[in-house]
Amino acid sequence: MFDNILQLHQELANKSYEHENYYRFNISDPKPRVIHKASVRDRLLHHAIHRILYPFFAKTFISDSFSCQIGKGMHKAINRFRSLAYQVSKNNTKTCWVLKCDIKKFFNSIDHEILLKILEFCIPDKNIIWLLERIIGSFSVIDGKGLPLGNLTSQLLSNIYMNEFDQFVKHRLKIKDYIRYADDFVLLSREKASLINLIPEIQQFLENKLGLSLHPDKVFIKTLASGVDFLGWAHFPDHRVLRTTTKRRMLKRIAESPIPETLQSYMGLLKHGNTNKLRAEILHSQKLEFQQ
Repeated sequence: MFDNILQLHQELANKSYEHENYYRFNISDPKPRVIHKASVRDRLLHHAIHRILYPFFAKTFISDSFSCQIGKGMHKAINRFRSLAYQVSKNNTKTCWVLKCDIKKFFNSIDHEILLKILEFCIPDKNIIWLLERIIGSFSVIDGKGLPLGNLTSQLLSNIYMNEFDQFVKHRLKIKDYIRYADDFVLLSREKASLINLIPEIQQFLENKLGLSLHPDKVFIKTLASGVDFLGWAHFPDHRVLRTTTKRRMLKRIAESPIPETLQSYMGLLKHGNTNKLRAEILHSQKLEFQQ
């Protein structure tokens, strides 16, 4: 292993480094995805790059961007959604409208040239840019587009890419009540018309500046009172419940793998919503199965 690390160091020093091929496999969590896993030596390099670049770029991200960041995550995002909903609705005394959007084939659509221009603007060191070109260029779905889901660097690079959109929403559109988690984002307002008017501007920026497009079947405007689907939960003014598809997937997973680790993981998830009845049902069914 030491010899491999020494060789990697030499390749980086003399700029002969080339990224190795990926190992491809499929997962279904929660929907079918293709994962591309790098070799051990390349993963080691990805971790080193992430360790150096993340602290710098994390300072540039808006506070309401939550995916793949230290101290954040999905649970923080849904709690922030509840907090913003209370503010916009004046503690549930006013109607709160929510614009929910999803980017179509996000990771597969990230444009390498656009991404590198963003990086070059932020990073003056040409050696770092040279290395990032090798990492980014090591994978593509079609010519010059796509990042592999299996790379740690892909998580950071996708956030750097979408930070351009976050800054546009905050400083050009001047939207205060906005949350993004990966390629899912929501905007909250007491005025439905203002959200409707924002959609063309959002589409135009994503398409012209980032080469991305909104998923046509996953853009909607609803009131909080009618229930807003965001990050696996249906959110209401005074509570949230697990989305039906999430519940079905969870019950199927528990049935297929009824081990303590699986059960504890889902019990931890269910603590974040109004799920007392569901938790009791699961524990009861597991008790009966154990007795049999």
